Amino acid sequence: MTVKAKKHLGQHFLNDELIARKIADTLTLKGYKTVLEIGPGMGVLTKYLLQKDVATHVIEIDSESVAYLQANYLNLASRIIEKDFLKYDLNQVFNGEPFAIIGNFPYNISTQIVFKTLEMRDQIPEFSGMFQKEVAERICSREGSKVYGILSVLAQAYYDAEYLFTVPPSVFNPPPKVESGVLRLTRKPDYSLPCDDTLFFKVVKTAFQQRRKTLRNSLKTFNLSDNLREDSIFDKRPEQLNVQQFVELTQLIEKDM
Repeated sequence: MTVKAKKHLGQHFLNDELIARKIADTLTLKGYKTVLEIGPGMGVLTKYLLQKDVATHVIEIDSESVAYLQANYLNLASRIIEKDFLKYDLNQVFNGEPFAIIGNFPYNISTQIVFKTLEMRDQIPEFSGMFQKEVAERICSREGSKVYGILSVLAQAYYDAEYLFTVPPSVFNPPPKVESGVLRLTRKPDYSLPCDDTLFFKVVKTAFQQRRKTLRNSLKTFNLSDNLREDSIFDKRPEQLNVQQFVELTQLIEKDM
């Protein structure tokens, strides 16, 4: 029995054992005893996770994949969550305990997976996995880069982001039209921001919605005082600011409100 990849779920099954093992080995296993794999498919990555000294859970929306895993990975059966990762309350399983996230992520929901991870950052000390290459590069890019944006700033505010290696389309079934990239996010030792997190998210998202404009123009909706708008930081465009400067900008806006 094999599982047929379903286009509407964005499935591309990895069929290269070396790469699967290499992805499993991106986990440092520090600061948690539990790992959640998103979208295990037929378990090519799962089998290497099961060899590690952690409790591996998997979350899979595709009932055909779930049936395959139940039949072929008997020691995993009780830890298969047949749910949609984006909609499921993970604390029904993890109960506030820390866990790492790993996976060969479906391209069509990969950025939403990162946003949900950021919401749960208190519980997720480490995150690694495979994205479309350009998304992985965007998450890890620095200020001044053309691809630096909302995801880069928000992820790097709380995590150290490393682009690890590139994966060719030929190792998937069916092969995607683009290359893939594997990255790792390691939560910073002190990841609490010295500003309001909700406001920080709002400032970053609003700034990049009009990324070609200066911050003075892109942040008009915040109704800032004329005095604050004179600050030289507002002469810059969003991609010129690093994470620390976005934090400082949020602090300025907080004081002005």
